[in-house]
This record gives sequence, C-alpha cells and structure tokens, in this order.
Amino acid sequence: MTTRTCEHCAEPMPITARADARYCSGRCRVAAHRARRTAPAELTSRPRWIRHTSRKVPLTVGGAVASSTDSSTWSRYTEAAASGEGVGIGFVLNGDGIVCLDLDHCLDPDGEPLPWAQTILDAAGDTWVEVSRSGEGLHVWGLGELQHGRRITVGGGGSVELYGTGRYIAVTGRTFGGTPQRLGDLQHVIDALL
Repeated sequence: MTTRTCEHCAEPMPITARADARYCSGRCRVAAHRARRTAPAELTSRPRWIRHTSRKVPLTVGGAVASSTDSSTWSRYTEAAASGEGVGIGFVLNGDGIVCLDLDHCLDPDGEPLPWAQTILDAAGDTWVEVSRSGEGLHVWGLGELQHGRRITVGGGGSVELYGTGRYIAVTGRTFGGTPQRLGDLQHVIDALL
C-alpha cells in the first residue's frame, strides 16, 4: 500500500483523511493556495479585494466584516493576499464590466468538465478560468455587461450563476487547464445563457 502525502508539506496524510484529500490540514491547504495561486492583472490591478471566512463571510484585511457594496472595506490584491484573516481572498464585482460565470458542480471525479460545462467553456473561448474552492466547479472570468446576478439551469442538469455587480467571488487563482491569464469578452455567452 502506498502512503499518500500532503501536496504542500509532503508529510503523510492522516488516516482519517478523505480518499481525495490533497492536503493534511486546512493550514496546509490555505498555505498551498496562497503560495502558488494568482489571478490575471485585470483583477489584481484593481483595489477591490477582500478576505473571507470558510462560510464566505467577507472580511477586511484587518478582520472586520467587509461589504461587496462599500469600497472603503476593500483593499489592494497584495494587501489581501498578505493578510492572514479568514481562509481566502475574494474579488468584488462592481459593475465596471468584469463578470464571472460560476459553474457549479461541473467537474467529474477526474477533474474534467461535464458536457454542459464544456459547451460553455468552448463558447467562452480565450479567457481566464479557475477551479472554485470546492474543487468541483469553475469560475469563468471575463468582460461583459450584466445588470443583475442570475442563476440559470442549463441543459444536462447544470447550474450557472452570472454576476457582474454587488457581489464578491472567492478567488482561488487555481487556473483551469491552459486558459490564459487574461479576461476575454463574455458578452455573447451571457446573451446566449439569458
């Protein structure tokens, strides 16, 4: 029997770890994500970053409750990435044309997109896509206009949430496949989904 090791610290995995666990502890998971994850410059150059708790409560870099509609609670990427508050970072969408399509539970056990998700990825083209915190979904980041957030059920049993303002998205920086580190035009995808 092969002993599994933590992808971050290389120590043996605890006996109680799930079969698909990659890290020996939450601390190693967070440290690994912070050490090797980044987002495109179109996001990191904007001072719209927050921290968040494991329950996705937004936090300032100092640990107070943040708001997705109050810019005084947001920070620069470098400050958010360096903060130890909460468990991760998030980017605030404020209606300036940056959008995110959140594809829930769209990856199979091998990490491959389900057919309905692949259709959306093919339509999105060259834009940055990251694996979500759960490891089972994808965030398709790009440019477009979207007045209100929407949740859409698509063929094949899929669910897509579309956001462009008044929300923050938990960012892992874990690029999916070979997608580029830039934001492409998603307006045609948004129009087709709506």
